[in-house]
Amino acid sequence: MNDSIYLSPPHLTGHELAALEAALESGWIAPFGPEVDAFEDDIAGAIDVPVALATVTGTAAIELAMAAIGVGEGDVVIAPTLTFIASVSPAVRHGAEPWFVDVDPTTWVMDPRRLVEALDAAEEEGRRVGAVVAVDLYGQMPDYDRLQTICNDRGVRIIEDAAEAMGSTFRGRQAGQFGDVGTLSFNGNKIITTSGGGAVVSAVESIIDRARFLANQAREPVLHYEHRQLGYNHRMSNLLASVGRSQIAALPERVASRRAIFDHYRSLLTDLPGVEFLTEAPAVRSNRWLTTATIDGTQFGAGHREVIQTLARHDIEARPVWKPMHLQPVFASARTFGGEAAERIYAEGICLPSGSALTTEQVERVAQVVRSCAS
Repeated sequence: MNDSIYLSPPHLTGHELAALEAALESGWIAPFGPEVDAFEDDIAGAIDVPVALATVTGTAAIELAMAAIGVGEGDVVIAPTLTFIASVSPAVRHGAEPWFVDVDPTTWVMDPRRLVEALDAAEEEGRRVGAVVAVDLYGQMPDYDRLQTICNDRGVRIIEDAAEAMGSTFRGRQAGQFGDVGTLSFNGNKIITTSGGGAVVSAVESIIDRARFLANQAREPVLHYEHRQLGYNHRMSNLLASVGRSQIAALPERVASRRAIFDHYRSLLTDLPGVEFLTEAPAVRSNRWLTTATIDGTQFGAGHREVIQTLARHDIEARPVWKPMHLQPVFASARTFGGEAAERIYAEGICLPSGSALTTEQVERVAQVVRSCAS
């Protein structure tokens, strides 16, 4: 048996192979077909929105979301600096300029005060804000009551990047509902996976209609291939959709499993000096996609990178939290509002193995190695 413990490996239900075989036998293997249509209905039902569009990747979903709401050349797109690059890289490809705002040091998600600073600066400089990308980080969700008020008052649209948060809720509502448009990821490390894949979701059907048109090479509805603008080849394949369909019903139990894993880690490690786990923000119920914590090396006796290296020697995969975007070389000249909180989280943050199939014994093995690093 392989004794390695990975960060967030795919968790299969056992029904995937039969679903793939059925899809193959149907003859539908292109980026269209009954499994895609049904998976989109499944996604919409799980997120409680009217419509969804299944895409080839989560990054493609963000790209389509931006295109569908009109993000374009010369716009500003505002996003939290503590995120994965796919939250903002599509903005650059649309000709927009990413501006980064700091995160709340307690919740790790977008700080509304910094967002106001950025919006004020854009207004003073006469810049159009194409979108605010609100990121649900590691399953944590920002205060959407405040974010929606801030953006609605200024006529700015929100894209909710819920790639890491499927199954999380804010005030009882599912992640993905809180923007003018939301995006999901079904990458191999996500709570529901199609190997690669994503989705665009919205309560505004015209946004999904526009995204669907663009995802299919912007082909006009005529007999021949007619293109009046450039689109994308971003539709999900029927085969991958069948895999997603075999998993999505398991979402509640996957969330329960990851939350239990987080709770177990916390019970085993919370007494250690300098270790602080990410707590849920008010009104948020996180899917705990990854168990994340900060380690103060001075108090703990070892820094988070030393802990990660020690875990690696025991065949256990752990990683630092996302490196802030304003520290990335590709965004070295980007406008940033604050950043100190994100820098501190990055300097101390660790992601522990959190796959929903992780056993109690494996969690305890990881915790034992972490404890061994303390002085």
